[in-house]
Amino acid sequence: MLALAVPGTAMAAAAGSPSPIPSFIMLGLFVLIFYFLLWRPQAKKQKEHKALMESLSKGDEIVTVGGLAGKITKVSDDFVVAEVAEGVELKFQRSAVAATLVKGTLKQL
Repeated sequence: MLALAVPGTAMAAAAGSPSPIPSFIMLGLFVLIFYFLLWRPQAKKQKEHKALMESLSKGDEIVTVGGLAGKITKVSDDFVVAEVAEGVELKFQRSAVAATLVKGTLKQL
């Protein structure tokens, strides 16, 4: 049996192993696909949201993540106070603001 095992290993070594280059190419393609389809758009979205949070000011009309629309009456470091109806003001975290609206949009709603 020992004599049979030796020629088998010699044949395997003579045939050679497959090249690792196609594996590296596939890995590189997967990294590129994930970068362009996931990481880059997410980073862009985070950058835009951060810019939105920094640009909030009194008088802006906003929509929150929960769907409430209102006009900002007070802005602090972490919170925003918005008037959602006449005489009704609610306090939100800045990160809860989903978007700003064009001035005058609330009157049309």
